[in-house]
Amino acid sequence: MTTTMNLTLRPYQLADAVIITSWLKSEYLMRQWCADRYEHYPVTPEDMNSYHERYIDGQRSRALTMTDVDEVVGYITLRTSADDTTEQRLGFVIVDDSKRGIGLGKALVSMAVKYAFETLGATKVSLGVFENNPSAIHCYEVAGFHRVSRQDTESYPCLGETWNCIEMERCADAIIREIKSYEIPS
Repeated sequence: MTTTMNLTLRPYQLADAVIITSWLKSEYLMRQWCADRYEHYPVTPEDMNSYHERYIDGQRSRALTMTDVDEVVGYITLRTSADDTTEQRLGFVIVDDSKRGIGLGKALVSMAVKYAFETLGATKVSLGVFENNPSAIHCYEVAGFHRVSRQDTESYPCLGETWNCIEMERCADAIIREIKSYEIPS
């Protein structure tokens, strides 16, 4: 049996928080999702909406919800890099835990990347993912991201351990074409 999905990406709405926070079934999963951005577990819908009020401005940072018709099935944020306005940074990537393994993660990431390139004019999309999250790493690789080395490894203290991040990025596809005669400087 094949399931047909009608996936769209729309701006986050405050009512989405009830659904999204319900996917965070353990503090371990919550920390993989947000590192230290939320102070305590469980994250409540009020916590999520308060975070949005403080940090998501709709210009340099955006929160997007993926829906299948009217059902909320994913969530992701995009923010403009402080160093480079042509770079967008993915964060807070999560899909409905009851629907894992059917490609929602890849669809969510791919749709956000397309939005970053086509709507926001980005030339690069980057992200950090904890090395103890192999399913997320695989999802990002399938969506076209590759690992990049950094001089310093970003790490966070989580649950009594130190969790290291892997830096990943995807650049806009280049189109190679023949140069036109009028484009050649005289």
